Amino acid sequence: MSVWLPSAPCTPRACVEARASLAAVPLAVLRLAAVVALLLVGFLLIPLGARIPSSAVSRWSRWIVRAFGVRVRISGAAAPPTGGLLLVANHVSWLDIPLLAAVRPARMLAKSEILRWPVAGWLTARSGALFIDRDRIRALPGTVARIAEALGAGDAVVAFPEGSTWCGRAQGHFRRAVFQAALDAGAPVQPVSVRYRLLDGGPSTAPAFVGDDSLLTSVWRVVSARGLVADVDVRPVLGPGRPLDRRALARAAEIGVTDTQDLATCASGAPTEGHGGTSAPAGTIRVPRPVPAARRIPALLRGRTYSS
Repeated sequence: MSVWLPSAPCTPRACVEARASLAAVPLAVLRLAAVVALLLVGFLLIPLGARIPSSAVSRWSRWIVRAFGVRVRISGAAAPPTGGLLLVANHVSWLDIPLLAAVRPARMLAKSEILRWPVAGWLTARSGALFIDRDRIRALPGTVARIAEALGAGDAVVAFPEGSTWCGRAQGHFRRAVFQAALDAGAPVQPVSVRYRLLDGGPSTAPAFVGDDSLLTSVWRVVSARGLVADVDVRPVLGPGRPLDRRALARAAEIGVTDTQDLATCASGAPTEGHGGTSAPAGTIRVPRPVPAARRIPALLRGRTYSS
């Protein structure tokens, strides 16, 4: 594993709540059956490819999340329906993927390890995903070029610039490379904030896929949970045409995504290898009080920065 990879200190033991009980098993089994049925429908429709309306793909993606027992609430700005677009979001769970597809169907920038996942790997590969080999930093320029080519061809691309999953109580900084692809292609960037909560409004880390968590364990935790809600807040488009470099563009997108962030602390356990990174020291991540976005983004574009 390369030492340059992004990392998060979140672990299932320290950050993820698990409230499953035997009483939840029948409902969890029914939810899994619904998910499998929807996935089979998706498999059967894959040969149709681009002939499937994007609105149908968005509805199917929402149904997938709903089948897992998670209610979906999408708010904010509308994503441009056509043309090259880089959608960027914070990364908490594998559920983020269908949630972003519900905003606008897009090609996913995915880590190459996903190809080894059962079912999900095959589906991701057939969806036209772009894969990044996170162990080979020398391959990064080629990946950026492929993203720029897809954006230039009018495709939407989804990326999680943190490079690692976080539990949702805090989040990492956005890495800059993927934003260079948007600049090279002259494509707009649309930040999207993904938050998971309970019906009573309190935050939930049950959907988080962090640390040494296994995919099957995470899936079972979600289908066994009750009252989960996914809040997807689509932020206004950034660019193209703004005089930004990739550092400023990444920072502006990060500010847009973190503005509604829950300002709790995330206490980590022992050092761990995350799903998107390498070992990180134990400790507590303290998220500072944010400067209002109305002040931060204009100041950032003038060259001023705020600590994070």
